[in-house]
Amino acid sequence: MLYILGGVALCAALLVWNYVRIPWDMPRNIPSVPIYVSLIGLWSNMGQDEIYQRWLRAPLEKHGAVKIFFAGRWNVLVTRPEYLTDMFRREDVYAKAGSQKKIPWSVIATLVGDNVINSHGEDWKLYTSVLKPGIQKQDFRIEPIVDKTRTFVSMLLEDQRRCGPARGVMVNGLIQRWAIAIMGECFLDIDFGCLENAGVRVEELQSIIKRVLFHPLFFNFPTLDKFPWLFRSRKYAYSIVREFEELLVQLVRTRPRKINPYSKEDEKGRRRGDQSGELVIHLLERALDDGAITEAQFRANLKIVFLTAHENVQQLLNSVFWELGVNQEVQEKLRAEVLATGAETPTAELLNNDMPYLTSVVYEMMRLYPPVSQLINRVTVAPAVLASKIEIPNRTWVGWNAYGVHTDAGVWRDAMSFVPERWGTNMKDIQAMYRREQVRGNYIPFNAHTRKCLGSGFALLETKVALFELMRRTRWTVDPTYEYKLTPVRYSWDAPYVIVANFVRVVFSRRCGARSFWRSCNRARRRIDEA
Repeated sequence: MLYILGGVALCAALLVWNYVRIPWDMPRNIPSVPIYVSLIGLWSNMGQDEIYQRWLRAPLEKHGAVKIFFAGRWNVLVTRPEYLTDMFRREDVYAKAGSQKKIPWSVIATLVGDNVINSHGEDWKLYTSVLKPGIQKQDFRIEPIVDKTRTFVSMLLEDQRRCGPARGVMVNGLIQRWAIAIMGECFLDIDFGCLENAGVRVEELQSIIKRVLFHPLFFNFPTLDKFPWLFRSRKYAYSIVREFEELLVQLVRTRPRKINPYSKEDEKGRRRGDQSGELVIHLLERALDDGAITEAQFRANLKIVFLTAHENVQQLLNSVFWELGVNQEVQEKLRAEVLATGAETPTAELLNNDMPYLTSVVYEMMRLYPPVSQLINRVTVAPAVLASKIEIPNRTWVGWNAYGVHTDAGVWRDAMSFVPERWGTNMKDIQAMYRREQVRGNYIPFNAHTRKCLGSGFALLETKVALFELMRRTRWTVDPTYEYKLTPVRYSWDAPYVIVANFVRVVFSRRCGARSFWRSCNRARRRIDEA
């Protein structure tokens, strides 16, 4: 019996060793991150910045790349600009691919499917041709963003009134509701009603998904997702993901539209409209009806639009409340620029062309707090030599870490300091630096080159509207009882995926006199009631 038990134990040990060992053909001239770093979320509540500083910064800044264990395999993670630009430019070698290719049986693959972000080749071209006109509209209506943002700020003021002047307001939850509401109006032609009303199921599911789906154990050992009968938490995760998909499809397919995309009849008797005036959902539905995409492709791209079109801005605004709450000098300087416009209702032209400090603040926020900090979503389709220095075998997964390159002292002066002025003092210089640093691989909050995020312009505009309205109507400080932490690893979408101030609590105070502030709170309460 002892021999049998010993044999079983030996076989189990060999299986584990084979699973976690570094393949012999992985690059030899870059170091390996200890495997326990990937698993640290199982027992630690360390922030992503703490993990990066302790185990990743030194080897990445010295070598430019490391081997790191994630999603059941060893990958190459890159931060050096020359390596990043080589990887981004050679899409034919470092092909975009996601969980649907890497771990197709997993919960995360069930959630996102094959979509415009993680596809490659002809599929990517197809999805881009369908979605791009709706995401990068030249005449994007700013009114829904402004209206929802005004309601959002009013609700923050009302929450502060209820808390009293001494206690801070927890902003994270309301930010998520705001971001989803705007995404629904601007991309899906739906008012989900989740901003004005708590408990809307499609919004609630986002919080549940983040809580149950991305556990470090299952993300690093995705084979375990094959056994939902053994792990009840994974069975529940699968059910939540499927509930989200079915609910979202049901909402967008049956809710009455606020915009009629059709204006003239086509050859099939339907009324066709000018594509430039259509939203993303109209374009997706048309592609599905015409047979250009399948039902599965429709659902996958609908879900990824929902997820990414609210998640990135949500995370960035969370960090805005922290950074500007502790950096009062920047907050006051930004408020002065906003008030100097004399405008109560911002326009896209004003925000994008005539507010240099606002633009610099947003760019600097994305440098220090990139909403998507790390992704390992490229795979070599042939043996490759990265920037003529690192030999990478075929079928090796390669990724990037934006936080790493953005805070590398060899790339950025005063890399860990929040300095909006580094971008310039006028819009021409600011935009020139923004483009230049992206091309060089020094600044990658939205990826880069041909696979740059389609929604980056919308995300920038939405963030600027939020800051404009916040500066115009409020001022805030961070609650002194709040303990600063950048996204504990156990709450991340990827490992490490998000760099964001976690569970921020802030205290809103007067912009005028105390009486004026509380009068504004009362006006906010009336606005919410009217909404």
